[in-house]
Amino acid sequence: MGLKERLVDPRSPDRRPRRAAYALPTLFTAGNIFLGYISILRSFRGAMLAASGAPGASEHFAVAATAIGAAVFLDGLDGRIARLTNTVSDFGREMDSLADVISFGLAPAVLAFAWGVQFVDASLPPQYRSELFNLGYFVAFLFLLCGAARLARFNIQKNPIPKNPGRPDRKYFVGLPIPAAAGLVAAVVYASDAEPLVWWPLALAWLVLLALLGFLMISTWRYYSFKGISLNRAYSPLIIILLGGLIYAIWNYSRTVLLLMAVAYVGSGIAIRLGGILRRRLRPQPPPPPYPARPEHQVG
Repeated sequence: MGLKERLVDPRSPDRRPRRAAYALPTLFTAGNIFLGYISILRSFRGAMLAASGAPGASEHFAVAATAIGAAVFLDGLDGRIARLTNTVSDFGREMDSLADVISFGLAPAVLAFAWGVQFVDASLPPQYRSELFNLGYFVAFLFLLCGAARLARFNIQKNPIPKNPGRPDRKYFVGLPIPAAAGLVAAVVYASDAEPLVWWPLALAWLVLLALLGFLMISTWRYYSFKGISLNRAYSPLIIILLGGLIYAIWNYSRTVLLLMAVAYVGSGIAIRLGGILRRRLRPQPPPPPYPARPEHQVG
């Protein structure tokens, strides 16, 4: 007996799942919200410690980044579990979107500003430092706003088509998914040992990256969706070996591997878009059709 059959309510005439079965994916969504909440609290604590000059700020920033990364993992599970148990519902879909706004919108925005902007070297002239802070406030808010707009668009569109559609037998996201954007923010902080940025050019580059992520989220560029991967299908031993090697690499070299994975996925949409533009420009244009012959005017 499969998992769907075990969860079917025997008293239901249309073989609906038991009511308790709907709580299973919701628990993963609740865990997603909890991790976003923990990330925000740790970002605040790290900012307060760094402002007071006390040690331990980087540890709190590292925990905040790790919590976002764990939330990305849980976010990938709740939808799969809902489909596997046949407990997909409108309530669960809306709950998941609200959780994503907290864990992948607000939490990364708070962490991005606290880690990347707030502790810029005080030797910078006060006027320029104040302008950098104002820019940081705006860009972090822009990241949050673009993420919320991306989720709203995802909820109302049934079968969205990207601006550069790919193969019809594959599933794609239209625009960068917000968990991937938040994952890159967390991966950068985690890979840098969570030491706050103090050199203003790095802080400015960090804000440029945040603005780019915001643009990619609201764009219509194509990103590969892993929802087409089925866990019920048999795979070749090579895939199993590669997956095992990836798990080993993440376990032993998590900072480098997670950063490379996040950069590769975010950059894949940019590469696909630029490749499509180049192919269209380099494609030979068909010759223009010949002008039609003008009719002769008869006299008399």
